[in-house]
Amino acid sequence: MKHSIQHYTTAPLLMFALLLIQSCDRNFDEINTNPDAVSKATPQYIFSKAQYDGVRYSGNTQALLLGTMQYTTSYNDVAGFGSKYVASQGAQSASVFNLSYPTQINEIGEVIKAVKDDPSQVNLYAVARIWRVFCFSRLTDLYGDIPYTEAGQGYNQSVFQPVYDTQQSIYADMLKELEEAAQSFDASNATTFGSADQIYSGSPAQWKKFAYSLMLRLGMRMTKVDASNAQAWVTKAIAGGVILDAADIAKMSYVGSGQDINKNPVALSMLNDDYIKADGFSNTEGGKYQQVFIDSLKSNNDPRLPVIAVVYVNGVADDSPAIQKGMPSNISGGKPADFVTYSEPKQTTVLRIAAPVLLFTTAESYFLLAEAALRNWYSGATADVLYEKAIREAMQQWDLISGVSGTIASDDIDTYVAAHQFTGSTFDEQLEQIYTQFWFSIFPDAQEVFANYRRTGYPALVPNNYPGNATGGKIFRRFLYPVSEQTLNSISYAAAINRQGADDFLTRIWWDKE
Repeated sequence: MKHSIQHYTTAPLLMFALLLIQSCDRNFDEINTNPDAVSKATPQYIFSKAQYDGVRYSGNTQALLLGTMQYTTSYNDVAGFGSKYVASQGAQSASVFNLSYPTQINEIGEVIKAVKDDPSQVNLYAVARIWRVFCFSRLTDLYGDIPYTEAGQGYNQSVFQPVYDTQQSIYADMLKELEEAAQSFDASNATTFGSADQIYSGSPAQWKKFAYSLMLRLGMRMTKVDASNAQAWVTKAIAGGVILDAADIAKMSYVGSGQDINKNPVALSMLNDDYIKADGFSNTEGGKYQQVFIDSLKSNNDPRLPVIAVVYVNGVADDSPAIQKGMPSNISGGKPADFVTYSEPKQTTVLRIAAPVLLFTTAESYFLLAEAALRNWYSGATADVLYEKAIREAMQQWDLISGVSGTIASDDIDTYVAAHQFTGSTFDEQLEQIYTQFWFSIFPDAQEVFANYRRTGYPALVPNNYPGNATGGKIFRRFLYPVSEQTLNSISYAAAINRQGADDFLTRIWWDKE
């Protein structure tokens, strides 16, 4: 009897346990699903972030290259690395590589994955491909060979040690991507990124012009290494239609308030490093305009000087051209006694955090077209006409940066153009005129100036042979890979070095043929 009672009392307990398990399992998926998470990527949200990050980390590049291209300098060897090339600070150049892959490169890859197989989102796919080219072009132009085909595939394909593609193959693919993307836009399809696109609000027509403008830029990069291929792509870009009207300028817009992501990253970086107090003296990192730049603007009676530069007199910003003075780049040993008398960027223009970042301007198009005309690759206008148009456009684009119409008076522009005619008698003299004016005109986009300096040799800057520099007193040709790549991606890193040359500031990348 005892055994019988035990048998029947155990059975209900087992049944109760089974029911309990079933009841727990019934809503298991629902209970363990994060209600705030999404199972499918929303490409519009990610695309906005990819744009912000693509421009944001470009701002990190500008901070260094503004010194290299002799716009700015510092008495501080750490902050002044760009203008002094101090060997102990060389690792600074790796930051763009480290920051770009987890953000802009990964993000735009996720956008492409989300839209590429959906025919209804053909315009989104085209725009994403163009932006991907923009992001990768900025990286490869700094480092040369970089991870490209396998980049951003750690999560999707478990590729944690991506190969470094040759810059030549990267350029071939980027140009192909631009051509295919530009040709794939469907005007009858109303689906675009819309307001998620901070550059063109989703406009296919304007993105198409941006694609062909990037093609013009990248095609011109190859003039030293592969002139015939350069001509073919430049000709194709011009036929496709590049940015020639101010309304089509590729620019990233910012509201200038709230979180830092809403602020112009170049201006924000400069403010945080040096100019936030706006008194001419309390510059944390010791930054000022460099003597070469200010002297050049003054000697050319350039009307941009009072637009971009001030000297603080008794704590008040004074933009009078006569008192502007650039700081020498060879100063060391601490803040000079006359530090406050040197020029620095103007708060209402260069440092305006609500100003757009100009990614591709009409001025750049016209300068590149002027060179194309010199090479007999373009017959739509003569080089002198295009050169003058480029200068005028460059002056007028300060309206966008300042937010004020007529920032530079038309009479002042006319006077400057009349004094800077296209007078060179040889190809090299004319090329020097084009890219010296490019140096004045594209500021503060130092990366584009750096690229064309390496390609053409102009402007004819004199290197700063500062004690302890890493280049033997030469302007460097590329950035260094992160040291972490030597251990975390050693095989791919070694292959790139064996192919391209030493991981050195003076190693020339593929298109920078000597």
